[in-house]
Amino acid sequence: MTTVKSKLLDQLSKNYPNFLKKDLEKFSKIILNEIKNSLKRGERVELRGFGIFSSKIQKARISRNPKTGEKVNTPAKKTIHFKMSKEMFKQLNNEKE
Repeated sequence: MTTVKSKLLDQLSKNYPNFLKKDLEKFSKIILNEIKNSLKRGERVELRGFGIFSSKIQKARISRNPKTGEKVNTPAKKTIHFKMSKEMFKQLNNEKE
């Protein structure tokens, strides 16, 4: 099962019935935009108990088109790296602290 933003908002509105759904949507949009903007600036984002997001630069390289075998120049680009926290790792693997 995948979690999409609409399901996440539904769960938040169930857990926090005093908040309007549109306010929860604005709140989640602000958080996601701040994470995105921080990664664009090359900063790392740490969410305690969840994990760390960071952006890394993948160097330019010469790759190969698998269909034709032709060499293709691949430009440098930013990628996102995620490292989960120890707490998250323990929860996923049913380990006790």
